[in-house]
Amino acid sequence: MSEQNPHCDSDHTEAPETLGNPTPETGAVRDPEDWVTGDEPATGPQKSYLDTLARQAGEEISADLTKAEASEHIDRLQGDAERS
Repeated sequence: MSEQNPHCDSDHTEAPETLGNPTPETGAVRDPEDWVTGDEPATGPQKSYLDTLARQAGEEISADLTKAEASEHIDRLQGDAERS
């Protein structure tokens, strides 16, 4: 009798969804405007990462952000950093 991985569905033929994949193959990325929790205050990790990106870009951004706003700034600043 062969052992089965409890985390795999043996009948499932599609590649499993992954996090951190540089080329996501699923529609898992959603517009922050569509987030159910997008109006909640930005998380500590979001603020910390945004602080780092803003400093690198020479920008000042209000710390009074929602999760959605923080995500949009992070995406924008990451794009700016990739282009430099």
